[in-house]
Amino acid sequence: MAETNNNPAHDPDTDNPINPGLELAQFGAGCFWGVELAFQRVPGVVKTEVGYSQGHVPDPNYKLICTGTTNHAEVVRVHFDPTVCPYSNLLDLFWSRHDPTTVNRQAGDVGTQYRSGIYYYNETQARLAQESKEAKQLELKDKKIVTEILPAKRFYRAEEYHQQYLEKGGRNKACQSASKGCNDPIRCYG
Repeated sequence: MAETNNNPAHDPDTDNPINPGLELAQFGAGCFWGVELAFQRVPGVVKTEVGYSQGHVPDPNYKLICTGTTNHAEVVRVHFDPTVCPYSNLLDLFWSRHDPTTVNRQAGDVGTQYRSGIYYYNETQARLAQESKEAKQLELKDKKIVTEILPAKRFYRAEEYHQQYLEKGGRNKACQSASKGCNDPIRCYG
């Protein structure tokens, strides 16, 4: 008899976007603070939220995922208007924001939670993600991309202090602009 999987962490993300006509996208590209701010600045992105996905423990928190035992990735979930911001624009930003050739690491941040991943909500997103990965691989030549492309699993929203962290100023209370189209450098600090 087959074993039934009743672990909600393995379920697909069935949440709906905040408004009709919007779509969801989910990306893991290292520490979610800087990645979120980059997506906040994109015209057509209506809402961003940071959280944890792709793991095996229901209802994780930051302290738990940092142990490396839950297999969650730090992700940004993006609510976007595809008539203003095509999914391909989000993919372009994703590839530009991190090094997709390092396993479980971005700069000084090391651990499975910092892995590179595109987590899709439909087959069109899956196809576009794969095509963009292939194009990026051609650009990088011999440096192998390790980005995973998987269906979006249940999204667990991170603690409130993580939401829009850099826009709110972070630890240093140095607020950074989330204005649409802003090109100011993003400074990530804890």
